[in-house]
Amino acid sequence: MGEEAFNDNFLRAAYGQNTDHIPVWYMRQAGRSQPEYRKLKEKYSLFEITHDPELCAYVTKLPVDQYNNDAAILYKDIMTPLPSIGVDVDIKPGVGPVINNPITQPKDVEKLGNIDPEKEVPYVLDTIKLLREQLNVPLISFSGAPFTLASYMIEGGPSKNYHKTKAFMYSKPIAWFALMDKLGDMTIRYVSSQIKAGAQAIQIFDSWVGALNAEDYRFYVKPVMKRIFETIQKEEVPLSMFGVGAGHLLQDWNDFSLQIIGLDWRTSISEARQLGVTKSLQGNLDPSILLAPWDVIEEKVKPILEAGMQEEGFVFNLGHGVFPEVDPDSLKRLTAFVHDYTNKIGR
Repeated sequence: MGEEAFNDNFLRAAYGQNTDHIPVWYMRQAGRSQPEYRKLKEKYSLFEITHDPELCAYVTKLPVDQYNNDAAILYKDIMTPLPSIGVDVDIKPGVGPVINNPITQPKDVEKLGNIDPEKEVPYVLDTIKLLREQLNVPLISFSGAPFTLASYMIEGGPSKNYHKTKAFMYSKPIAWFALMDKLGDMTIRYVSSQIKAGAQAIQIFDSWVGALNAEDYRFYVKPVMKRIFETIQKEEVPLSMFGVGAGHLLQDWNDFSLQIIGLDWRTSISEARQLGVTKSLQGNLDPSILLAPWDVIEEKVKPILEAGMQEEGFVFNLGHGVFPEVDPDSLKRLTAFVHDYTNKIGR
């Protein structure tokens, strides 16, 4: 760690404590739109970068250095642990994760193994250790959630409708719950090893679980998520989760042993509070707005900040990840604006 004082605003916000200003970080802030990252990608694949701790630490730290964000999030992919349990996955440019041995039958679930993070993903843990020496802000690490990982494993890649996933869930419930248990075990081991290595917060991405209705979520998914959070909360770092189009599940998420619930842009901060969500909240500017002129961005950001500051426990973020077309200067200006605006009104 450098000589600069440690900025713990994100951690304090996670626990609902008073902060110097509203903390800011952005999902997919590392890479994507940064020219330095695009230059690296001309030579290295995502997996090659994540397997090189020094290179991965550099990419992870870039947005903190460039934007003055209040937290770093480890550069990796939710697919990172899957090869360790027997999933043949590639990340194909313009497509995303492609699974070469998709799950179609119960026997495919039975074949899945267990992860030993120290042996099978040591580069992730080494990167975390390296970053803890370099950063003056908290380091967030993450994992995909069982439903979202299962959706890729069953569909064979990204999906718009998750028909195969739901069909497997409905028609093969015993195999489905076995898959949830295996992925739940993997998540617990994977996340616990990252915390042991030095991760100071964890975010669970259940990106696509919004495809389920609330009744199905409660029966098919909520039990494994409850087990995951109850287990890893013993590690005593703040835990958060995020999903797209999942506003109808917020009350269920509020039941979990976590500190932060991330919102996409479809559900406002005020709506979440009216639903009875008592956790700290994170979000939720529509990332598309970042392509608009600055006066429009500012106009859209102010109401989010004002709603978020009605109670302690708010982290400013996007309602989904940064995409490649976003100008890095817009993110830098946005971070400065959030810090300045939330200082000016007496935080």
